[in-house]
Amino acid sequence: MSKGLARGLRRPSGYWLYLVPIFIGFLAVVGIPFATNIYFSLFRWKGGAAPMRWNGLGNYATLFADVEFWTSLRNSIFMVIAIVVIPTVIGLLLAALLTETIGRRFGPRIASFLRATYYLPQILPIAVAGFMWSWILDPSDGAINSFFRSIHIIGPDWLGNPDLAIYAVMLMLIWLQIGYPLVIFMAALSRVDPELYEAAALDGAGKWRQFLAISLPTIRPEIFIVVLTATVAALKVFAPILILTGGGPEGSTVVPSYYAYRNFFELSQVGYGSAISTVMALVIFAIAALMLWWQRRQEAR
Repeated sequence: MSKGLARGLRRPSGYWLYLVPIFIGFLAVVGIPFATNIYFSLFRWKGGAAPMRWNGLGNYATLFADVEFWTSLRNSIFMVIAIVVIPTVIGLLLAALLTETIGRRFGPRIASFLRATYYLPQILPIAVAGFMWSWILDPSDGAINSFFRSIHIIGPDWLGNPDLAIYAVMLMLIWLQIGYPLVIFMAALSRVDPELYEAAALDGAGKWRQFLAISLPTIRPEIFIVVLTATVAALKVFAPILILTGGGPEGSTVVPSYYAYRNFFELSQVGYGSAISTVMALVIFAIAALMLWWQRRQEAR
């Protein structure tokens, strides 16, 4: 390497100063709060002026033997299905339909209008969406049960039945989430060269075959981004549970974030709530790191 090229690649002396605000922001928003949370998790503490009693790893030992915590972790699987799996699949199909069929036949304006319509739930405040779905799922005069009564069917108590409540929450989350992958996938599909589809059609490939052979490989990076971000969001679900069910009935809809909140604020078990939050933060970090490693390995092939 020549001296001139080496000099050009050498960073200016003040380069690292630009990273100082980012580092300070990281410490203020992530580093210090997370370290404080770990510190609290090592004590038995009711908060406020109450004395802090050293408990070491006692909160974590109690946590791993806590049946309700494992139930909340199991319920996170339902959240992943409702926020990641179903919306991603539906978003893929809708994006392909709007881009490759409706957009070509009726024009991009119709496709853009429908895209905005599907994305509308994403911009609603979660409190508004939650209270709206509380009315929709109301057993007495909610929209769903009112429809059932019109066809002489007695609808169930969607949010009051321990066997149905988790599925009712999932229904709301699917409705909220579909617009997110749809918008990203439509933007990704817009960069596909239309001549590829025309060439595939001339070779006798149908719409489904074109989707599998051209569309999916092209938008694979966007699919990974959607799955990664949605998985993290699914493991942190809190507000819908708080508004719709409060973790009930009989703990059937409790999730780790709500369980940590309840212990921290309602039961005044600050150390135990902190231990739950710490464990879930590490779980989310591990899952995200594993997914990033897998993605890089796939790109290296």
